[in-house]
Amino acid sequence: MKEKNPQLLSWSYVPSYTAGLTFFIAVAATNLFHQGNWQRVYAAKDQKTLKKGLIISFFIIVPIVFFMGFAGMVSFSIDPANRPDLGFFTLLLKEQTELLSLIIVILGLALTISTIDTLINAISSLIVVDGKATFKFKHKVNYLNFSKYTIIILSLISFFVASKGFDILYLFLLADLFCCAFVFTVFYSFYNKDINEKTAYISILIGLIGGFLMFPFPDFSKSLLVGVLLPIEIFKPFILQSLLFLSFIIATFLPMVILKIIKV
Repeated sequence: MKEKNPQLLSWSYVPSYTAGLTFFIAVAATNLFHQGNWQRVYAAKDQKTLKKGLIISFFIIVPIVFFMGFAGMVSFSIDPANRPDLGFFTLLLKEQTELLSLIIVILGLALTISTIDTLINAISSLIVVDGKATFKFKHKVNYLNFSKYTIIILSLISFFVASKGFDILYLFLLADLFCCAFVFTVFYSFYNKDINEKTAYISILIGLIGGFLMFPFPDFSKSLLVGVLLPIEIFKPFILQSLLFLSFIIATFLPMVILKIIKV
């Protein structure tokens, strides 16, 4: 890293800070909509158990995330052509034995399956609990069975999308953008009853539009606003290097501004 990309280790390298803030905002916004997390919160025995669990999880997760991020930097320094979402595995499996590769594949599958299990439980519980108010079927419906059919359909759609070989990191970032645009309005409306559906839709839609204008293309060289609607040359290097960061910032905070203007 010192030989090929010394800027990655420099305290004055601004993109390092914007990248950290970008993923902090994205992960925070996304996990607030993660039904599995809320299920764990409400399943806690009491407040003390919940607090203890969150603190222990924090000290376990932070070193892991730090290591994964550092591994990605090393992988990029070795070969910038490596896919960002596979940087850790590319580095780990580089010139290694078949046994280690098999172990990594098994652990990767275990991680994925555990995540999918949580997601399936979350979707199923949402449909069972809120299905009657959401779908409003005229005849009586077994919402547990309905949730199973829904999950099967979603799985088929996911399988089709996965078969196209899209960059999984880019898909995650796109989902994060939606969460950033929704997060403030949705959770603020829990405490401020003056926010009606129309106002909520307007603030979210404007946040999404603002975020999409800055959201980078898959090659991260330009966005809809920077490079398509307006020439790249008129923008400063910081903007070109921070398209994703600015996209998330705009999508997150623009709804706040809109609600402030509307005065709710």
